[in-house]
Amino acid sequence: MRIAIFENIMTPGGHEVDFDRILTEEFQKRGHEVSFCVPEDFVFNFDYHVPVKRLKGRTVSYSKVRGLKKLLYSVKREINRQGWYKQLYAEILAGKIDALIVPTSTYRYLRALQGNILRKSPVPVIFILHGINPGEAPKFFHEAEKLLPYTNVRMVVLTFQDHIFGHRMPNVHLIYPPTYTARDIAFTPKVEKKELLTVGFFGQYRREKKLEDFLEVFVKGKYTRPVKLLVQGSTMHPEDAEDFARIIRKYQGNKNMEFLHKGLIGAEWQRAIAGIDVLLMPYSAPRYLYHWGGMLFTAIGFSKPVIASDDINPEVFARFSIGETFKSGDMKDLQRALETFINGFDGQAEHYAEALAEAGREFAPEAFAQRVEKIIQE
Repeated sequence: MRIAIFENIMTPGGHEVDFDRILTEEFQKRGHEVSFCVPEDFVFNFDYHVPVKRLKGRTVSYSKVRGLKKLLYSVKREINRQGWYKQLYAEILAGKIDALIVPTSTYRYLRALQGNILRKSPVPVIFILHGINPGEAPKFFHEAEKLLPYTNVRMVVLTFQDHIFGHRMPNVHLIYPPTYTARDIAFTPKVEKKELLTVGFFGQYRREKKLEDFLEVFVKGKYTRPVKLLVQGSTMHPEDAEDFARIIRKYQGNKNMEFLHKGLIGAEWQRAIAGIDVLLMPYSAPRYLYHWGGMLFTAIGFSKPVIASDDINPEVFARFSIGETFKSGDMKDLQRALETFINGFDGQAEHYAEALAEAGREFAPEAFAQRVEKIIQE
């Protein structure tokens, strides 16, 4: 098949880029031709080495816009989306596309489809949603119901359940998300016993994440074995960069801590994950109950046990004993989890290895591509 990916979200790197890479490379392995369709000003931060079709209409970002201006930008984005959909339909009618995938969608993408000719596509059009929260669910099902007559429009929701808040629809397909794996470095996933256990904390630093609270918990922990915490943070705003630099200065004298203030992408990111022994995910947010955690699925893909808040994809931890969880937002319970995990690591390492290997097979990128392919071909 000739599979086109319509991407209109520009990011400097991270899981969105890697998710598109999974789609591209795994479908190629299965013998399909993959191409991208993007807005005319779209900037790729990774070269997927596939053909690219530029669509008329520029990307619109209102991440830093407020008030009436944000509303105007939203209208402009909607107008552009309508235009992109029509151009995609023209590509399909010209016989250039056998299946179209929109890799990161919301109910708004479906709402925009209602008055657009693309809903009548003669080939499958797959909208992938990375989770649906309780507030979005009624809007999503409202749009999905209106699309029932258009059998080639199919929604794929990444979830761990066989329903969405008790609802099922014939045009809504529920599948597992994929793990992120080492694609640019030589790396064999495994859990190892080491004299010095390195715990890694990765992500974009923002002041509201309250990093210092987590660091204080780590410092106060009572450990019976050598352990080191690696903290990597990328910053997008000057005020965040200044605050992260202040935190680094505050803790730089602690021999059990190491800081890395930079963004990591591609092979550099993969080497950093490969170089740690444990992944720490102390952040808490209700959305992780409904949206899959990119860092958790990085940990599984790299076979790294985790210490995580219990609101991060609890269904995964219910099936696979891949680490230790703590009560969301409870710093005392985080300290307990850290001490329990670190001090008991050697005795549990083999158990973690088996559970991670099992989870890795269940959520493998290859299995994900097969599931999407099945939905396309049905």
